[in-house]
Amino acid sequence: MKKVFALLLLIFVISILSACKQESKSKSEEENWEPEKAIEMVAPAGAGGGWDTTARTVAKVFSEEGIIDEDIGVMNKEGGGGSIAWTYIHNLEGNNHHIFVSSPPLIFVPLNGQTELTHEDFTPLANLIADYAAFAVRADAKWNNLNELFEDMKKDPESISVVGASAPGSMDHMQFVKIAKEAGVDVTKIKYVSNQEGAPLTDLLNGSVDVYSTEVAETVEQVKAGKIKVLGITAPERLEGDVLSTFPTALEQGIDATFVNWRGFFGPPNMDESAIQYYEEKFKELSDSEAFAKIRSQYGWTEMFMGHEEYKKFLKEQTEELTGLMEELGLAQ
Repeated sequence: MKKVFALLLLIFVISILSACKQESKSKSEEENWEPEKAIEMVAPAGAGGGWDTTARTVAKVFSEEGIIDEDIGVMNKEGGGGSIAWTYIHNLEGNNHHIFVSSPPLIFVPLNGQTELTHEDFTPLANLIADYAAFAVRADAKWNNLNELFEDMKKDPESISVVGASAPGSMDHMQFVKIAKEAGVDVTKIKYVSNQEGAPLTDLLNGSVDVYSTEVAETVEQVKAGKIKVLGITAPERLEGDVLSTFPTALEQGIDATFVNWRGFFGPPNMDESAIQYYEEKFKELSDSEAFAKIRSQYGWTEMFMGHEEYKKFLKEQTEELTGLMEELGLAQ
């Protein structure tokens, strides 16, 4: 009887040790998550825009620098100001192999009622860059700086039209609104023209509109060609580059406001903590690389790395600020 009891006790101890070993192994594997198949990186817009360019350059550096060994495929999912892609990603809850690039429209679009999904419905992984807005006019326009433009807009805001490639209440509109408001313009009367399907620059050049609100990189070639002039940009200080460095900031013109087009990466809701840590580390390695520094310089982007926790805090602050602007315009739903 004693022998039977000892044998049963031994079997019990072995099973407990085996279970502990298996649990320890599982925890170790979880803590060291790595992709087991190709990563899908989604750009919530068509080819050629800021989201697409960011996704493709990031995927290229990840692969060419050996930062991530698995293949990375970039998929364009356009429509709804980004909401088509966001819905797609949101339906992949808990999936660690699908990520997407985003920027302030992830805040604007939910506020204007185009989607019920907000940044809180996703997993922020890391922010990478800061891009800034430029406000341009034709080379023969009478305005030579932002103050001259805004003085005329303060007298009659509706007499001057502003064109952008985004919808009312989204990026190109709101970046102009923020600077104009600080300059004393009645922003509720700004005549904003949304040209999402066509070519807003063409509208400016053919005289259909007066001002072009866009990203700084979109203006460089036309400035070189002598077709437009940039009255001001929304960066906190002048940017580097032969042409970019000639663009004056709103701040140096006495307008105490900036606007940052932050751009970073998110995953579906409820990603594994170990996967979040993996991507955060990989994006930091990419951000610190010489290869990506060259890309930032090429596109006029500024380094703005934020990890998971810092990014969450930043997004909350951005939402509070931008909600106020949207409400003032009557665009918040």
